[in-house]
Amino acid sequence: MSYISQYTPETLSRDELDQTQGPMVVEFGTNWCGICRGAQTDIKAALDDHPSVAHLKVEDGKGRRLGRTFGVKLWPTLVFLRDGQEIARVVRPQGRQAIDEQLEKLLG
Repeated sequence: MSYISQYTPETLSRDELDQTQGPMVVEFGTNWCGICRGAQTDIKAALDDHPSVAHLKVEDGKGRRLGRTFGVKLWPTLVFLRDGQEIARVVRPQGRQAIDEQLEKLLG
């Protein structure tokens, strides 16, 4: 699956995410968030090395319920799911290594 560049409004419900199969990274943030934009190079590089991992970028914020169901408080937050179950998460990644470590855990 190719890397998604823009955050989009909620496209899947929590129930739908809970029923997904295989590995997936759900990334919460906003297009105007400077920290989110600054992390994109590392996120993209890590995900490009794992094309089998689905990637969903969800626009979060006031009135956005999906982020609340995952307890998202800071952006970007990456939630690593396997068969709909949370395996790990990275909040405000400070480099690619943290993302790579969680992708290995997800795929391991």
